[in-house]
Amino acid sequence: MADHPDIERADVRHGSRISRASLREDYSNLDEYGKLVKYVSTFRDASLEQAEAAEYEERRIWYKPWQKRKVRVQLVEDQAGRFPDDWLITNVREGLSSEVVNQRRRRSGWNELVSEKENPIAKVLSYFRGPILYVMELAVLLAAGLQDWVDFGVIIGILCLNASVGWYQEKQAADVVASLKGDIAMRALVVRDNSQQEILARELVPGDVIIVGEGQVVPADAKIICDYNDPNGWEEFNQLQAEGMLDGGAESDEEDQESKKEKSGQDTSDGQEQEPTADGGEEQPAQQRPRKRGYPILACDHSAITGESLAVDRYMGDVIFYTTGCKRGKAYAVVQTGARTSFVGRTASMVQSAKGAGHFEIVMDNIGTSLLILVMAWILAAWIGGFFRHIPIASPGQQTLLHYTLSLLIIGVPVGLPVVTTTTMAVGAAYLAKKKAIVQKLTAIESLAGVDILCSDKTGTLTANKLSIRDPYVAEGVDIDWMFAVAALASSHNVESLDPIDKVTILTLRQYPKARDFLRRGWKTERFTPFDPVSKRIVTVAVCDGIRYTCTKGAPKAVLQLTKCSKETADMYKAKAQEFAHRGFRSLGVAVQKEGEDWTLLGMLPMFDPPREDTAQTISEAQALGISVKMLTGDAIAIAKETCKMLALGTKVYNSDKLIHGGLSGAMASDLVENADGFAEVFPEHKYQVVQMLQERGHLTAMTGDGVNDAPSLKKADCGIAVEGASEAAQSAADIVFLEPGLSTIIDSIKVARQIFHRMKAYIQYRIALCLHLEIYLVTVMIILNESIRVELIVFLALFADLATVAVAYDNASFDLRPVEWQLPKIWFISVLLGVLLAMGTWVVRGSMFLKSGGVIQNWGSIQEVIFLEVTLTENWLIFVTRGIQTWPSIQLVTAIFGVDILATIFCLFGWFSDENMVTDPVDLFVETKNGWTDIVTVVRIWGYSLGVEIVIALVYFLLNKISWLDDLGRAKRSKGDIKIENVLGHLARLTVEYEEPGKPKGRFFLSTSKEEEDVE
Repeated sequence: MADHPDIERADVRHGSRISRASLREDYSNLDEYGKLVKYVSTFRDASLEQAEAAEYEERRIWYKPWQKRKVRVQLVEDQAGRFPDDWLITNVREGLSSEVVNQRRRRSGWNELVSEKENPIAKVLSYFRGPILYVMELAVLLAAGLQDWVDFGVIIGILCLNASVGWYQEKQAADVVASLKGDIAMRALVVRDNSQQEILARELVPGDVIIVGEGQVVPADAKIICDYNDPNGWEEFNQLQAEGMLDGGAESDEEDQESKKEKSGQDTSDGQEQEPTADGGEEQPAQQRPRKRGYPILACDHSAITGESLAVDRYMGDVIFYTTGCKRGKAYAVVQTGARTSFVGRTASMVQSAKGAGHFEIVMDNIGTSLLILVMAWILAAWIGGFFRHIPIASPGQQTLLHYTLSLLIIGVPVGLPVVTTTTMAVGAAYLAKKKAIVQKLTAIESLAGVDILCSDKTGTLTANKLSIRDPYVAEGVDIDWMFAVAALASSHNVESLDPIDKVTILTLRQYPKARDFLRRGWKTERFTPFDPVSKRIVTVAVCDGIRYTCTKGAPKAVLQLTKCSKETADMYKAKAQEFAHRGFRSLGVAVQKEGEDWTLLGMLPMFDPPREDTAQTISEAQALGISVKMLTGDAIAIAKETCKMLALGTKVYNSDKLIHGGLSGAMASDLVENADGFAEVFPEHKYQVVQMLQERGHLTAMTGDGVNDAPSLKKADCGIAVEGASEAAQSAADIVFLEPGLSTIIDSIKVARQIFHRMKAYIQYRIALCLHLEIYLVTVMIILNESIRVELIVFLALFADLATVAVAYDNASFDLRPVEWQLPKIWFISVLLGVLLAMGTWVVRGSMFLKSGGVIQNWGSIQEVIFLEVTLTENWLIFVTRGIQTWPSIQLVTAIFGVDILATIFCLFGWFSDENMVTDPVDLFVETKNGWTDIVTVVRIWGYSLGVEIVIALVYFLLNKISWLDDLGRAKRSKGDIKIENVLGHLARLTVEYEEPGKPKGRFFLSTSKEEEDVE
């Protein structure tokens, strides 16, 4: 150690960044151990240096692209979320320090599922992209080329105004949604800085020690360290971890069992029975050593991940999964990875980008492209006519082909169309957020408005998710109060986190005061055994007055097998159990064993999850809206049918095995799904299949779900709905997240979505008609009279049209009583007709000026200003026609429309932007009016004439909507199917299940139930 080169070699070997010069300088005056201490204090791990260096990147400054600066970036080590082993060893008493937490967060990121963030600059630029906006940008270039700087500035102002309005409205809606999400953010109890703290779950980092207890949601993938009441178990955990006894803990029991099935073909559903012991035998490699399980520390609800309804026991070294619920126990656990790389996060990421461009984007692009083609056709017509009339391409003045082209480019495309439609949806999303419905994607509103089939789960949506006990069956000679007291004894007594069955059992004691008196006699619980899937019972051993009682409740058959009752009693008991099953009740048998005596059968408790009070009325309302509600439940078919009867939903309820093994052809299976009122014993994979078959028949389907394994079906549906209490993965996959239970909230949201759709459809009809109006008039008047409206006034016409109708997002809209569709052929037919009528109205005003009397307006003003005012009034008032007469317009819309009308009237009165040098026929009498103003009488006549034109258009529009064939024009056929294709696909689905090869991945086309898979294997 005395030689410096040895130290330098050690530095290189360990990756130190200590230089030779610094070593010679620092070590020269130190003895041997002084040098050693100095080396230890100055050594820095190269891997940490590299990690810290990687936290910064050199990036160009956007406003100074020739310069660079270092910026901190957030990194994740790799896609699997692996971190150094020493990160995952943390003292349960001390936890991590705040400094370490900040360092790790820079590397691991926040513990949350997040969608890809959009670059803010790209977001702003998106408001200037699209077929419609490209035309306006071309108009900007043309105005600059013509050195028409007024028009150049105003057009740029219009583009920026539209972008600003769109950005602001979307930001407002996003802020409302973000605030709502913040209110329901998950929290976690963590050990940090030698104390327990409650923090947001998103603040967790790998290596954090969390405390998980009954009733809590697991805030991250974490490995169980030890029982909360035995913190010294941390040393045992570390020892077992070092010995490799806990290797494999990162995999779930379900994954272990699946692997064993593929290798041996044996059923390993019982983890304890199949788990080998670590005693004896030859020493095995670390990766093959079994985990030392000990006793179960926690019981977690994995139903959202695996579909398993029973809680799963978790032992020391087992991983508990992000967003699962803890049903029993309390423990310390160490966070293994972040949310994005967790088991749930990986599942969510698989479906994150499943959908491409939405139907709304396709429709908007279709309309924009069509308008672009139309304006090019009109420009071509103008140039052809101009050549025949010898109109110059460019010359002083505005009566040139280039100025005519500029005018047509400005009015030929609705620059505000993308912004107004987006604003309408953003405002609607904010309104839905106030109703506890979070819209994840604005275009989901359009999908929700068109839904005609809603596939709803039962529990919590159609029902109240509150079990109730109906009239119980009491064995002969048994006191009913004693039976309920025993049932309460055979329940968990942790009132902070009660199982639904235990909760209803205990709360029912309010109706039985004598049963409560039994429990006040000084009972002491000696042992409590929670529900066991093998025995199918809950058992409590309790002592009262020195006598030991063993109380149990559970499956009727399991309880009956304990007792030695007479045949008559047993037959009556079985008959009652069968009766309850046919009535759709879940039954629990109750029995007790007094010390030294046989088991005594006490009776049976029938339980039922009643429908919500508003469900039946809501279903009736949904049917009136043209929505078919189908119930999908995991309950038995008897319970499903009973629920459907109570809700007047229909009784065509089938078992889910009909979907594959029902012996039906593909077309018949599709018919079954289409006509069914519901399916029972449904697994998440069946939901996906139902959605797919309905979509193949042309239906727009909404699907509700709450678990991780519902994510594929939520993503597949036209509108995926995550219900109240859904897992974060389900929320991530869904289009809309509801924060309140019940079907009524979904139906109310569908009404709101249809109102939003009505506003967009009314605006689109209005805006297409406006484009066609001026295109027809300007091209014809140019060809016939070689005149036009000044470009400045054209620009203001476009600006006024957008300003007047931005408020359409706040209009009082009605909603259709059947699923809505764009029906583009109908929209174009009506819009073209409205545009022609508007152009005819403008030509009447222009043509009457040839009369000696001055016609409609008596020539008391500039032709430019008169036409400008008439066009503004008739176009603005058209929105009152297309919006319909079912509701009164909102004060915002009325104020915006008439505010613009008054401004246009002022333009006309004062003759702003009129051009006395523009030659017209007859000669423009602008110069003959006093001070260049338009006479007030002329203005009043224009208002009256425009009102008359609008009344005629309104009558035509009303009659058009009464024509049945036109009402169905462009409406998609919802129930359609190709029998041959459906039969082939159905046959392939059965072959896929029937001819699976053991030990190979299941490449299913349709997925069967778990039971069917076991039978096949």
